Amino acid sequence: MRHRVAHRKLGRVTEHRLAMLRNQATALLRHEHLTTTVPRAKELRPFVERLITIAKRGVAGSRKSPSERAGAANGHLLTARRLVMHDLQDREVVGKLFDTIAPRFASRPGGYTRLLRVGYRRGDSAEIAHVELIGSEFNPRTKAEKEVASTESAPKAKGVGGRLRAAADRLRGKKEDTGVRAKEASGGSSDEPLEGEAVEGAENVAKAGRSARSAKAGKGAKRGAAAAKKKAKPKT
Repeated sequence: MRHRVAHRKLGRVTEHRLAMLRNQATALLRHEHLTTTVPRAKELRPFVERLITIAKRGVAGSRKSPSERAGAANGHLLTARRLVMHDLQDREVVGKLFDTIAPRFASRPGGYTRLLRVGYRRGDSAEIAHVELIGSEFNPRTKAEKEVASTESAPKAKGVGGRLRAAADRLRGKKEDTGVRAKEASGGSSDEPLEGEAVEGAENVAKAGRSARSAKAGKGAKRGAAAAKKKAKPKT
């Protein structure tokens, strides 16, 4: 029985578990939010809050009167930094903790983090939690909202008909440009409309298509009549 045994082992030996908690604490203090499993999040909260409390005490000790700051105040801050750097190896994160995060929670007596359950992980169905610092609320749906906004702002993909019409418009524009240049070269006015020529060309294309379809239909009818004659011919 695990009576009076604190903390979760998380399926790891002591050295691996401490290294994981230190890495997660560094990431949480750098980005101010973190997504992990619920057991790890529950173990991470007291680990990070202890570091924030140590930083708060060091900052509060360094803000004494000028007469007291010469000796004991600087000693408090230096001791607090050394204690924090025992678990946090990143100097940039340690500086942010003492310069930004600790003064933010100066009047808050504990409870510096928030744990939000956000669902279950795909694959092993492990319960996922979002850990964040109080005052730096993170919206987990920001990525999805950005994707939706980008899809709405992007032009919609055209169908086959739309692409064909766009290609025809481009070709028609090229033909009009060539016609205008030819008229300008021959000395004619370029302001005359060319819509009649484009319409006439479209009508010619449509007539050619109709004639081809009618010819194909005529051939089919002839074949059908020949087959019917063969079936109706009496056997001798």
